[in-house]
Amino acid sequence: MEEKRKEAPPEAELPECGSEQGDSGQCGPEQKNGSCKETAHADFSDPVYKEISLANGTINRMNREELRAKCAELKLDTRGVKDVLKKRLKNYYKKQKLKQSATVGSEGSYYDYICVVDFEATCEENNPRHFIHEIIEFPVVLIDTHTLEIVDSFQEYVKPQLNPQLSDFCVELTGITQKMVDEADPFPRVLRRVVAWLQEKELGTKYKYTLLTDGSWDMSKFLYTQCRLSRLRYPQFARNWINIRKSYGNYYKVARTQTRLNCMLENLGMQYEGRLHCGLDDSRNIARVAIRMLKDGCRLRVNERLHEGELQNVSSTAGLEGAPPPQYPKSRD
Repeated sequence: MEEKRKEAPPEAELPECGSEQGDSGQCGPEQKNGSCKETAHADFSDPVYKEISLANGTINRMNREELRAKCAELKLDTRGVKDVLKKRLKNYYKKQKLKQSATVGSEGSYYDYICVVDFEATCEENNPRHFIHEIIEFPVVLIDTHTLEIVDSFQEYVKPQLNPQLSDFCVELTGITQKMVDEADPFPRVLRRVVAWLQEKELGTKYKYTLLTDGSWDMSKFLYTQCRLSRLRYPQFARNWINIRKSYGNYYKVARTQTRLNCMLENLGMQYEGRLHCGLDDSRNIARVAIRMLKDGCRLRVNERLHEGELQNVSSTAGLEGAPPPQYPKSRD
């Protein structure tokens, strides 16, 4: 949908929490609310951090083949570019050292579930300046952060109202045919079923959850515009989300140009599965990236939000909260 790199202190290679580039990307010992449980309980004068620093220095001097060999020896995934392998090894040794010293708190993600969303919308080959995109596919892929698996998915096509005739370019790009959208329900009805599906999963009530997207546009542009067209208030449960591009770039310390979906997959040693620009397939592949990041030790956290119609960054120092229980939004009328 759309397309900063901040060096973490070399000493303990503290976990980054998906902040924007302007933030430090690390979680200091003063942070609370579970935003970085590891550092919330740690005393950084503990000798264990000197050991972690020494291990990091050794890893930094290894070439890619040495990194792959060490990963294989430790029975870790050997796929990925050099920076990914370095991060994987550092996370492994950090966990081992902290576990041995009993300095670390509980591991794992703050959220029980992450909902990956990647809309497809109407488009032209050369969109006019004021072209209004309407959502034509609403997919959701559900990640269980405890089992690190995709456990369910939702998908429905949506009938556009403003420009009901899809362009040839849109059909070719997305694989969504005119017949598919003609037979689909308009957005309000589809959204109602999305909310019901999320409620059935007991998200926001029994389980903590949040949304995750590939870039900022899905929520701040497509969903926001679609809700205005459908005369609906923007749903509260979608006001905060994880932009995985920012999380990926900050965690693996790569340039912004390396955070497109295919680049992320390639750098992690994976290939795209399915059809590009199929919303459900895109969502599943984004979920695969998120799962690999969680396995590599990244604590994915909300880093963007929509406030009064404006896209804003969420600082890494902000307290962690799950999305509220999903509710169908009220009418704007």
